[in-house]
Amino acid sequence: MTPAAHIRELWRRAGWEAAAVGRSVRRALTGPGPERDLGVQAVKAAGAAILAWAVAGWWWNAPLALMAPWTAVALVQSTVYRSVRTGVQQVVLIAAGTVLAAAAAGLTGNTMAAMAIVLPVTALLGNYSRFEDQGVYASTTALFVLVYGSFSGFDILHRLLETLLGAVIGIGVNALVLPPVHLRHAHESLCRLPRDGAELLRTMAGEMERGYDRQTAQQWHARARRLPQLIGDLRNARLWTRESLRLNPAGRRIRRPGPALPSTQWDAAWESVADHLTALTRTLAEAAGDSPRLRPPPDSVLGDVPPLLHALADVCDADRAELGAPPGTTAAAGTRPGAGTGRAGDGGRGAGGPDGDRRDEALERAWAAHRRLKARLAGQDDETATSVGGLVAQLQQLLHDLEDARVTPAHAGT
Repeated sequence: MTPAAHIRELWRRAGWEAAAVGRSVRRALTGPGPERDLGVQAVKAAGAAILAWAVAGWWWNAPLALMAPWTAVALVQSTVYRSVRTGVQQVVLIAAGTVLAAAAAGLTGNTMAAMAIVLPVTALLGNYSRFEDQGVYASTTALFVLVYGSFSGFDILHRLLETLLGAVIGIGVNALVLPPVHLRHAHESLCRLPRDGAELLRTMAGEMERGYDRQTAQQWHARARRLPQLIGDLRNARLWTRESLRLNPAGRRIRRPGPALPSTQWDAAWESVADHLTALTRTLAEAAGDSPRLRPPPDSVLGDVPPLLHALADVCDADRAELGAPPGTTAAAGTRPGAGTGRAGDGGRGAGGPDGDRRDEALERAWAAHRRLKARLAGQDDETATSVGGLVAQLQQLLHDLEDARVTPAHAGT
């Protein structure tokens, strides 16, 4: 790459980054979401630091007032529980760094010799797994003590008191001023699964109707392989939700978290959906192209697949609408008697409201399309029956998985 091309590429990436930052700022200003939550936490951290400095530096005129805002700004964490846990870790590490540095300085009477003694110890202490990513505070505190010569008994006491003051202010601001609750993040992750699944199924149906090639099918496969990542994001969001409700004095009374989440069985069902959708797109890719590994299904068979995919996309859309419903209107769990045999039935109508009815109607259409596709197996030669049978089997598994993925309400902290 020439220098000019390299500069153009850097400029393009800088423009993309600036545009992404602009979109994040716009989302933070126009509506609730992760971007606004981050902005709120940033303002709270700044406010906690200013309040800690006002008390320690302006009112008390403490000799080591820096410790209070330094600790306070670090303790406005993403959850109240994490603030408390981090506060305990920091107080222990700062106290250890201060005492060890003072002891080394008193023993040696030389700053460099004291550093040579205390820094290996604090570095080892900071790597203790219980301190997680806070371990660096032991070494930095020891350096402050030794470099500024503040290791008298009076200085040690002030350093600890101001650290405790900053911890109390940081934890208090995070717990009492708009305490963070991450249920909305989990709900957004939930909605992405049926939304992205429906988009992929509709894309596949439309391109199959127009005729597809191996490259197109490989693109479907790449999109299907991204669905498990969304499931991982959902599990992480559930963990954050549970943690954000621990030690939270306000819980959901102050900040409305949104609709309750479905049970974790829904996650497991969508994990199977992602697996079988990935296998389906792989089968379609391997039965296309100039040198296919599987014999391409005849057009008469492929013509029956798009209606089935459209019906499955309608199921996903109904689930997406159900997840966006207000609390208390979520569909109840239901099972379909025909699910084990590949027959549509009426037993799945456990959902209340139009979304549940729309889901059942879409499942009936999907099973009807699947029966038509299965009937195509008769009269096929061995090689064609292998590829058609693979499509039929994967689509039947996908139907069963989506039946199991009916939205079932659970308490919000699940």
